[in-house]
Amino acid sequence: MTSSTETTLAELERRAAARRDRPSYGHDALIACDRLVRVFSADGVEVQALQGLDLLVTEGELMALVGASGSGKSTLMNILAGLDVPTAGSAKVAGRDLLAMGPKERLGYRRDVVGFVWQQTARNLLSYLTGIQNITLPMQLRGRGHGRARAERADSLLRMLEVEDCRDRRPAQMSGGQQQRVAIAVALANNPSVLLADEPTGELDSATGEQVFAAFRRANEELGTTIVIVTHDQAVASEVRRTVAIRDGRTSSEVLRHTEVDATTGQESQVAREYAMLDRAGRLQLPADYTEALGMEHRVMLELEPDHIGVWPDTTGKRDTREERPEGRG
Repeated sequence: MTSSTETTLAELERRAAARRDRPSYGHDALIACDRLVRVFSADGVEVQALQGLDLLVTEGELMALVGASGSGKSTLMNILAGLDVPTAGSAKVAGRDLLAMGPKERLGYRRDVVGFVWQQTARNLLSYLTGIQNITLPMQLRGRGHGRARAERADSLLRMLEVEDCRDRRPAQMSGGQQQRVAIAVALANNPSVLLADEPTGELDSATGEQVFAAFRRANEELGTTIVIVTHDQAVASEVRRTVAIRDGRTSSEVLRHTEVDATTGQESQVAREYAMLDRAGRLQLPADYTEALGMEHRVMLELEPDHIGVWPDTTGKRDTREERPEGRG
């Protein structure tokens, strides 16, 4: 073992010790899930929907959660919305401990801290109320302001989301996209810390979906509301700075996007980089398309380099291909 590798190992041990000494939640995290577990039991069979999920969301973020059906996305959203309770682990939103709340505190949490937009437009709006009546209802239930103040708040949200013409219409008189934008206004009525949306464009065509996502973006930019969107829509996922993938009940990878400027031409371009998520036990989930492309199954070889870890397909029983790697590649 070389001295540089020894130095690297010592540095890794020092960093690991520093991580263990850190508190479980980041000081700037508005949403903090730590080793979150949710187990459902039916007919004597237990199903683990969440298997030690970790997630941090900072205040003011607009981010997307993606994953296959059954990956745990909707379970996580229901927990964050205060509609379900975790089996184990920790979950805090805006300083509220979701595991410690009783029924009364949970009701207040849903009224004051989070707003929710469902995929099914019929779940978001009361069919017998007009747009402005739907928006003012959460304020009435909370006992916030008087009639004029509520109406002014509702009108300002309708203007911001560009659905002023839906003020006196009932849901049946609105298009699907208009219904979802009014639903966003309803979710924002009490100025929540977090807005959660579960497949909000799932029932819409692409053009209408873009209008709905633009409404989320305006709410994020103009009101500073933290927004988490569960989506299968790649167009939506590609529009946010951060996309977190969930697989088998854990966060598996993140895609972070940022703007780079070409030093020669001055032109801006969007750059996306994918990261695997490392849990407290040092486990990570490699993206499936990566492992399939290299034929990785069951186990992999690891090599510690001075500045990174190499992960290679298992060559047991095969000729060693490491000597064929290009010089300087780890």
